[in-house]
Amino acid sequence: MNDNKVLACVDQSRFADCVADYAAWAARRMDAPLEFLHVIDRHPEKGSGDDHSGAIGIDAQEHLLSRLSAEDEARARNAREQGRLFLNRLRERALAAGAARVDVRQRHGELEQTLTEQENGVRLLILGRRGEAAERTQRDLGRNVERVVRALHKPILTVTEGFTPPQRVMIAFDGGTVTQRGVTMVAQSPLFRGLPIYLLMSGKAKKDARRQLDWAGTTLEAAGFAVTSALTPGDAETVIANTVKAQSIDLLIMGAFSHSPLRSLLFGSKTADLLRSSRIPTLLLR
Repeated sequence: MNDNKVLACVDQSRFADCVADYAAWAARRMDAPLEFLHVIDRHPEKGSGDDHSGAIGIDAQEHLLSRLSAEDEARARNAREQGRLFLNRLRERALAAGAARVDVRQRHGELEQTLTEQENGVRLLILGRRGEAAERTQRDLGRNVERVVRALHKPILTVTEGFTPPQRVMIAFDGGTVTQRGVTMVAQSPLFRGLPIYLLMSGKAKKDARRQLDWAGTTLEAAGFAVTSALTPGDAETVIANTVKAQSIDLLIMGAFSHSPLRSLLFGSKTADLLRSSRIPTLLLR
């Protein structure tokens, strides 16, 4: 079950069902095993809310520590049991959606480190664009998304709320190494087989842009895809957003975070901006 799997990273938020639905769709099309991963934060930073300031007296400190330890263990057991029930429900949902081989895994630790440890056996990672923390704070992009995408080197499908089987796919192609590999990956993978591909090249004008776009279109057509190509100069984020709307695109493929984290900190990240503005699933290539 550990080789070439679709790994769906889920938490106990309302977005989990959507992640499960896209994961089942991908696993079914790729004929790949599916695993749901739920990571329990080992440092939840939760307290009981009780006031222990008056806990003085003989052996008071020892008794207090024992009590707090027992409370922590009880919370951990409760979290594990809730996680087990949650994962089993998602497993049944994926099986009902047509996924043939579905497993579940629950780990204590930090999400980024856990995913890095499991990366070698992953063919495709599926991640909700928002999660439990973003739901509480109403952020439009979960705090873990950029960290996870930067840490891993596998394709990551970030999904939005509400599942719709993709029917029209767009590749935001810039002629670089990452998106060239992405075109080759799409041509060789069964994930998008039979779906029309809209191939868009935008951004600053380049001398060899037409040649690069023709190569990408020819590569996809040779694999049996119906391809529409467009070379549209202008700000890449704006052009991509407008084309997604105009062409009724329901899944976007693009390169992710091509610059260093320091550059993104200073100048912002086009990838993050697109993820915030986009309302469709986005397959990020690293």
